Amino acid sequence: MKLLICLLITLASSPLFAQDLKYKPINPAFGGDTFNYNWLLSQAQAQNDFAEDPNANLFGSDPLADFQNDLNRQILSQLSRALVGDLFDADGRLNEGIFEIGSYQIEIINGIDGVSIGILDILTGSTTTVTVPTF
Repeated sequence: MKLLICLLITLASSPLFAQDLKYKPINPAFGGDTFNYNWLLSQAQAQNDFAEDPNANLFGSDPLADFQNDLNRQILSQLSRALVGDLFDADGRLNEGIFEIGSYQIEIINGIDGVSIGILDILTGSTTTVTVPTF
């Protein structure tokens, strides 16, 4: 037991050898090698997900297209208000017929499976049909 204690004390008191740690920065802005600049810049640009589109304008989109979309939304909103106000009778049922509002032709037909509403854009010729089932 004494021998083991003496051995531990001898090992604990022996000099330890270590190496100094040296930090050398990579980034030239923080004291690193100036030859690393081009490599670091190319790596940063390759990882950049927020690169600016050279064709993008200041507003992010076309202001005239935004104006046209807003105008279309307002027209369709007025159209829906007019439909709700004019097309329903006093009992809340939809009146049948063909209605023209602006450049839209709306055809309403009460059928067996429900109310069929057809919307035709006269300018483009595109059509949309919505069938609302009745209970």
